[in-house]
Amino acid sequence: MNTITFDTLKAANKLKAAGFTPEQAEAVAATMRDSTESADLVTRKDLQIELAPIKADILLLKWMVGVIVAGVVALVAKAFF
Repeated sequence: MNTITFDTLKAANKLKAAGFTPEQAEAVAATMRDSTESADLVTRKDLQIELAPIKADILLLKWMVGVIVAGVVALVAKAFF
């Protein structure tokens, strides 16, 4: 599982500078850390694995459409020439 690095001290200090009490700032920073630790992240490699079959299907559809269009053009050309 992938993790996100989250600097709780830096976040708490920013919250304190914005007017939060130290307790509030620490609680918010801890909550954010906990939420990022439990996140189920998707990586670029995961997406490539999932999208590979779709790309193959799209390539096949492009060829099929090309063949159909060529057939229709040939039929139209034969009908008028």
